[in-house]
Amino acid sequence: MTYDIEKVAALMGARCQGEWRGQVRWLLTDSRSLSFPEETLFFAMRTSRNDGHRYIDELYHRGVRAFVVETEAYTARYPEACFLLVDDTRRALQRLAERHRDTFDIPIVGITGSNGKTVVKEWLYQLLRDDRYVVRSPRSYNSQVGVPLSVWLLNERTEVGIIEAGISQPGEMDALHDIIQPTIGVFTAIGTAHQENFASTEQKLREKLKLFRGAQVVVVPGTKGAAADGMPLAEAVAEGLCSMATPAPEIVAIEVSDIRRVGESQTQVAYIYKGIKGAYTIPFTDEASVENSTTCAAAVLHLGLAPDVMAARMARLEPVAMRMEVKEGRRGCLLINDSYNNDIDSLDIALDFLKRRGGRSTLILSDICQSGKAPRELYAEVSRLAESRGVGKFIGIGPAISSCQDVIAIGQKYFFDGTEQFLGSEVARSLRDEVILLKGARSFGFDRITEQLEKKVHETILEVNLNALVDNLNYYRSFLRPETKMVCMIKADAYGAGAVEIAKTLQDHRVDYLAVAVADEGVTLRKAGITANIMVMNPEMTAFKTIFDYRLEPEVYSFRLLDALVRAARKEGITGWPVHVKLDTGMHRLGFNAAADDEIERLAQALHSQQALIPRSVFSHFVGSDSDDFDRFSALQFARFDKASRRLQAEFQHKILRHICNSAAIEHFPERQLDMCRLGLGLYGVNPRNNEILHTVSTLKTTILQMRRVPKEETVGYSRKGILQRDSVIAAIPIGYADGLNRHLGRGRCYCLVNGQRAPYVGNICMDVAMIDVTDIPCREGDTVEIFGEHLPVTVLSDTIDTIPYEVLTAVAGRVKRVYFQD
Repeated sequence: MTYDIEKVAALMGARCQGEWRGQVRWLLTDSRSLSFPEETLFFAMRTSRNDGHRYIDELYHRGVRAFVVETEAYTARYPEACFLLVDDTRRALQRLAERHRDTFDIPIVGITGSNGKTVVKEWLYQLLRDDRYVVRSPRSYNSQVGVPLSVWLLNERTEVGIIEAGISQPGEMDALHDIIQPTIGVFTAIGTAHQENFASTEQKLREKLKLFRGAQVVVVPGTKGAAADGMPLAEAVAEGLCSMATPAPEIVAIEVSDIRRVGESQTQVAYIYKGIKGAYTIPFTDEASVENSTTCAAAVLHLGLAPDVMAARMARLEPVAMRMEVKEGRRGCLLINDSYNNDIDSLDIALDFLKRRGGRSTLILSDICQSGKAPRELYAEVSRLAESRGVGKFIGIGPAISSCQDVIAIGQKYFFDGTEQFLGSEVARSLRDEVILLKGARSFGFDRITEQLEKKVHETILEVNLNALVDNLNYYRSFLRPETKMVCMIKADAYGAGAVEIAKTLQDHRVDYLAVAVADEGVTLRKAGITANIMVMNPEMTAFKTIFDYRLEPEVYSFRLLDALVRAARKEGITGWPVHVKLDTGMHRLGFNAAADDEIERLAQALHSQQALIPRSVFSHFVGSDSDDFDRFSALQFARFDKASRRLQAEFQHKILRHICNSAAIEHFPERQLDMCRLGLGLYGVNPRNNEILHTVSTLKTTILQMRRVPKEETVGYSRKGILQRDSVIAAIPIGYADGLNRHLGRGRCYCLVNGQRAPYVGNICMDVAMIDVTDIPCREGDTVEIFGEHLPVTVLSDTIDTIPYEVLTAVAGRVKRVYFQD
């Protein structure tokens, strides 16, 4: 839908300044995601780490003419724009969404809970989309900003809206309720997710139930879920709703009378709804899927879907892809696999992700089903989205998209009636050195395209959760003052996670510096399109030319290195090259001696007496910020650093950034943050203060190659060290010490997880294979094995072999394929 700018101003209660008068269709809160500037309204939001007002100039020159701001100093500089003045831009966004929601008299389903929200949302969409035009929240747009952006998607065609709402602390649901105003509430579960900001699970339940004020009904699962105190979930929800001042909604659920497994991959659910018996079968067997299906069943039956129609659609429910995967492809390609749902809103998000990867971009898109739009209108909009995101090559698969190929305005475009035709074409064989987004409806079998384009490597993979990385970054940013900068350590191939994708994600989230160990690591990042500042912590004498050519900023830790770097810069005709001066305050590893006044004086004079280099920062490193036992020594280190760094600053008029805090010190010594902090292990999910896991970034997985029964007293593996104490089932997995699985974990000292159960290593770990005991575990060849990760913390392995998590993470070999995903 579009609104005149004057109407938008009235809906938000904003004061309108400037000459531009036009229509608004798109709302923008992130300047990097701009698509259609001529119809975009940008909200300049302030956060503790950033200020959207900084990007007004950039967006104006890219064609944006409508802005929501909190200050008045813009109309003179941008006379062709319109500025809507408000007290709080985030609140203005929410208010606009509230007023937009008021224009719809249709069923609006509001979903909340601890687990299963997204699955229930997507399954409701699958169950209803065949005969109703449904608008739903894209991906996980369930926050204070995501919810209003989701509600804004409601349009004239919408017959049912499905909006997901998530909260992480008390007080947040009030605003989301006012935006969504659900007529039907859906409560999926109550659990421990985001529990840290709530006094109890009961408090969290009460906060979430605020979404349902004024709703007609609230749907709950039909299975016997329980709240934290053991009370049945339905009863806990009913009690919580009754405690609200408004009339309590009706609780709706199916009564499950029987659950039975059908074959290896299906579950039949028998139920009673309003006294009528029914049954349906879903193509899943896990308990979570069964529970989520009962929630969906009650919701769609309440919405009037006939039981037999529901049963037919339940049988063809599709798995919900909770993540977008990035994989290395053949012939230099990078694959972004988002081929599990396919609609215009999720396409927009995926194209934005594609654009931020950089490089030559290609979109492979299937027919978009049940869009509610005429085909030519739909694919004309697809074309506009693809053009705005810089797509250079368009490959359409399906009869509908092929019939509309004339409306696709991409220079290179190819069309095929089906997936097999594409796979057999020269177009598929010619894909090379491209970033390829795969976006297809499940019925088109895009997994066959992935299989053909994906680089065939080891069956052992390292899954890297980019959302978890960002969560960890934001966790540590929450301890920093807004003006304090952040350096993120991505040396050692980003602690084994893969430096290029990690760097792209961190750059996307505007970290101030990336830090690598040697110049070659920086070169790899530059060649991959990384433009952020890159610090080289261990510059080699032979790498100076490389450092200059690729705009890298070296650390300087000795007079020998300083003199050599000055000579090299002068030879290249360079002046004012930024360097980072390292001081030794007690680590006694590298650095100028901060405790020696004469050495610091000599250093200050040496830096001041030349123009080739300029100190951008001065830093040191705490020896023991991870332990209270070393606090006195840490205080001594800081005092040495403070004195020496101030002496260097005195020689220069420009600001020299000072930094000494690492991951542990960010949390432990907030008063010593200074101008910048360095984030290392904490970024990758391990709190160095207590070894607790924050958000797991890396998960190392493999598969069972073969299983065999081995009698008692036989041995397994080299040197006959694995002597069996019972008749056993032994599985071989394709991972060994050449992949980074430490040999000392073998012979029963540690374990991996098979189907969630512990499987100890048997005998010696080999170079490429390890053997595990799965005697008591229901499993088969091809099942997944978790070496460390989401369910088996990396600290379990490091503690077993008496080392630190760094060693386990960085030991993962380069031959192990990295797969990146984003929720």
